[in-house]
Amino acid sequence: MADAVLHPKAVEHLPMFITPPGETDVLMVVMVFVLAFSVFAFGVLFFRLHSLPEHIAHRSHKVQMEIVSVLCLISLFTHMHIFWIIGLILAFIDIPDFGTPLKRIAGGVEKMAGVEAYESETAHGAPAGPHTEVRAAKETEGTAAPKKPAGATAKKEPSHA
Repeated sequence: MADAVLHPKAVEHLPMFITPPGETDVLMVVMVFVLAFSVFAFGVLFFRLHSLPEHIAHRSHKVQMEIVSVLCLISLFTHMHIFWIIGLILAFIDIPDFGTPLKRIAGGVEKMAGVEAYESETAHGAPAGPHTEVRAAKETEGTAAPKKPAGATAKKEPSHA
């Protein structure tokens, strides 16, 4: 390149980022790789951030994990960030379990009332359907009083010392 004749109005010293004609532009090749890596890293960060509430709820075994997952997906596809914020708040809140104590209370009241459990109940103790009470009413029609189970007879308490 030493014997190349420069234009009379060209400066003698050109900056290093200006490449001579016919040679590879090294700066452009480097910037292509930097841009590709930056777009990939931003995408990974974006998806990781959107799934953060889901990971928090899954790690702490929350009851509302499925709700948080759905809210994160809705936020991802609709770009409405309020769903992500709601999911994040739900991931940190511990919702108490009201179902188990209420089922135990209902079971205890049934036992005190002398009502037998029906075969149609599931293994978890929940009624099989909404018609369970109707069947129970039909079974007791025509009888004067509901039958007490064998273990429901009056027992004398043992005396204490």
